[in-house]
Amino acid sequence: MSYAVKEIFLTLQGEGMQAGRRAVFLRFSGCNLWTGRERDRATADCTFCDTDFVGMDGENGGRYEAEALAAKVEELWGEGERPLVVITGGEPLLQLDTELIEALHARGFEIAVETNGTIAAPPGLDWICVSPKGSTKIVQRAGNELKLVWPQPEIDPAELSGWAFDHFLIQPMDCADAAGARAAAIEFVMRHPRWRLSLQTHKLLGLP
Repeated sequence: MSYAVKEIFLTLQGEGMQAGRRAVFLRFSGCNLWTGRERDRATADCTFCDTDFVGMDGENGGRYEAEALAAKVEELWGEGERPLVVITGGEPLLQLDTELIEALHARGFEIAVETNGTIAAPPGLDWICVSPKGSTKIVQRAGNELKLVWPQPEIDPAELSGWAFDHFLIQPMDCADAAGARAAAIEFVMRHPRWRLSLQTHKLLGLP
């Protein structure tokens, strides 16, 4: 299979339970909830996306076969223990498959994925983060962390609490009223201690 890649880069994981960990980010092009074009945002299933996943023009972007893509990820990691690749998008499960998972595992990588949950995850992933969006149908209801961008009036967190995740996170929406979103997220966690606050620390630190 030929994979359409927006960008690949070495950074620190900025969100969730693995925040602060060194990782290679592999961002696939494309999403099933939004075209990525501003003219379509208002009618998209996800209207608040803050990521550019259109095309293949980012750092190390392009089309790759599985072995070549795994080799590029390994090259960017360089030296160091506990190699981690975070596969994201857009929606990475539109492309991620067993062939690439096996190629990355063969090079010693722990594989994390960040998905909207509308597509079932393939077997073999080491870390699954699901971030539900709006009124979409979530089929991936199990994993390592559920990260809910907040506020989202269409989603009832009480329903999500029954899903099979190890960690439940609330993350303030990056929006025009960022201060209001942070206050709402903090208030939610204070009232629901099962949930934990997640911040986009990479943005605070000026990392990609």
